[in-house]
Amino acid sequence: MRSLPRMGTAEFGAPAEVAADLPLVPCVGAVVHDAQGRLLLIRRGHAPHEGLWSLPGGRVEPGESAEAAVVREVLEETGLRVRAGAPVGRVRIPAGEVVYEVTDLACTLDGADQRPVAGDDASDVVFVDAAALKRLSCTPRLVETLGGWGVLPH
Repeated sequence: MRSLPRMGTAEFGAPAEVAADLPLVPCVGAVVHDAQGRLLLIRRGHAPHEGLWSLPGGRVEPGESAEAAVVREVLEETGLRVRAGAPVGRVRIPAGEVVYEVTDLACTLDGADQRPVAGDDASDVVFVDAAALKRLSCTPRLVETLGGWGVLPH
């Protein structure tokens, strides 16, 4: 698994040296590709970054594994059933009084005939190819980060 340094830009909150003293909140994100190589994205329905596109995901609940959390979050936000795979990367995102430590896991669809439906924190959900991704307004550094991990859509 490749890790990125703490992000200290204004888009991600406090500078890295400040963020180092804040509590970490474990979170997960799902990197899901369909049979055509398209990437699953949700449009965020709430702050932060309301209206921007990102990976489905969220907080890991107490006592929950990262794998169980990513399966739950994908189901809640997209209605899709997935199987969690290996981590593909990790980012730390300072956000006020905490730092979100997000582990993104590769996930596979548990049934190819499923159709995504936005739910929970998502206002929309879509599978995108590389051309469609370029037209979307995504959360800060999402495309660059996924590109660095080699998991962008075809």
